Amino acid sequence: MKQPHFSLGPSRRETWDEFYLGLAQYWAQHRSKDPSTKCGSIIVRPDNTQASAGYNGFPRGVSDDPALYEDRAAKYPRVVHAETNAILNAREPLHGYTLYIWPFMTCERCATNIIQAGIKRVVSPEATPEQIERWGESFKIALALYAQAGVTVNVGIATSVETAPKADEGGARAGEGAGPGVVVTGDDWHNHGC
Repeated sequence: MKQPHFSLGPSRRETWDEFYLGLAQYWAQHRSKDPSTKCGSIIVRPDNTQASAGYNGFPRGVSDDPALYEDRAAKYPRVVHAETNAILNAREPLHGYTLYIWPFMTCERCATNIIQAGIKRVVSPEATPEQIERWGESFKIALALYAQAGVTVNVGIATSVETAPKADEGGARAGEGAGPGVVVTGDDWHNHGC
């Protein structure tokens, strides 16, 4: 029996960043029960193997009644964010690891957990203008925390310093206003004040 074949095309293989962002997206779409914001997170070792995964949801043993997800006043105090869930699900130290998050960058609450866990790189897709309008202040605080702690942040698929825009081109690099170890890519971040 012939094995099925999967290919992205004859000359292109997805990068590890694309792969793990796609996996975070899969976890968000297929595991999160939150009807308004489905988030997924993957933590990866320096050798590009997966260490942990998480999605936003209520703690183990707490009722997952859909009515609670519809009521923001009931949902917010119960929900564990995807990033924090991935950290809590890990069964090993996370020092020097990379965290992938879907569908946008981490909030300041998760940034503190990520920093404390020793994670040194965060990768996310670019936030939409609507997401920036809703969570932009939280993103700014998270970026400031990451800068102070020396955590590299890659927003969007362009993930190297060489491909990241300069601060005056829509992003910030270490030594150019973002703080040590921070790379912020994507014109939307600059255009929306993040």
